[in-house]
Amino acid sequence: MNSKMNVAARILGAYAVIYVAYLYVPVLFLPLFSFNDSIYISFPLRGWTLKWYQTMFANEALHRALMNSLKVGMMTALISTILGILGARAVTRYQLPGQKPVVAMIMLPLVVPEIILAMALLIIILRTGGSLGLVSIAAGHVLICVPFAMVVLMSRFEGFDRSLEEASYDLGENAWWTFWRVTFPNVLPGIVASLLLTFTISFDEFIMAFFLGSTNPTLPVFMWNQLRFPKLLPGVLALGACILIASVFIVLLAEWFRRRNTSETQTGDMIIG
Repeated sequence: MNSKMNVAARILGAYAVIYVAYLYVPVLFLPLFSFNDSIYISFPLRGWTLKWYQTMFANEALHRALMNSLKVGMMTALISTILGILGARAVTRYQLPGQKPVVAMIMLPLVVPEIILAMALLIIILRTGGSLGLVSIAAGHVLICVPFAMVVLMSRFEGFDRSLEEASYDLGENAWWTFWRVTFPNVLPGIVASLLLTFTISFDEFIMAFFLGSTNPTLPVFMWNQLRFPKLLPGVLALGACILIASVFIVLLAEWFRRRNTSETQTGDMIIG
């Protein structure tokens, strides 16, 4: 039995290594070619240079697109996390009529193709006389990010002892101050993780920004437009390498907050037990 389990574990481990390599090894060529002293992506590398990064930092259009993505990302992260807090608290603290269908509808953007959602929002905005721009992009990103925020925050709301809130009520605090003095500090790691995760999703999102944007593009749309010109490709590679590093850092930071959240909850349960 043990030998069979060891063989199965080795096969599973080999599969995991192959799967991760298939996903991420091609991505590693992005920063590699960003240092290549040629506009062509090919081996062997002609030489090593930093001029593409210098060109990237001197590009004013890139700076504007970056600021647009930062504005949309921060707006999306804030709104999505606030809605996620409200939704997660309602789902974990109360028994609402039709709760499961409502939660399923909120989570629907996780499985519906983004291009369908983008086309639907575009039709609604144009039919209602709205205008396309950063606000419409942020609205589309909120639709995508709220389910992620709720998933992160529901685990946190379910993870700490509800008797702490009940004790606050017994001591005379109202619901508002109980939330700020008891609930909020306990769910803060989850809130930070939600902000980081939703910001990363919004910052990297392309389809919604492409359909709902105007002449003021976000960074992914700007990069897409640059790919039409071969001589601009190395600058796009340099920009992609920077975005890759920043995205990995933010995701790791969000995961660190999530793990810290989980370990604190487990420690608290052990102390109470």
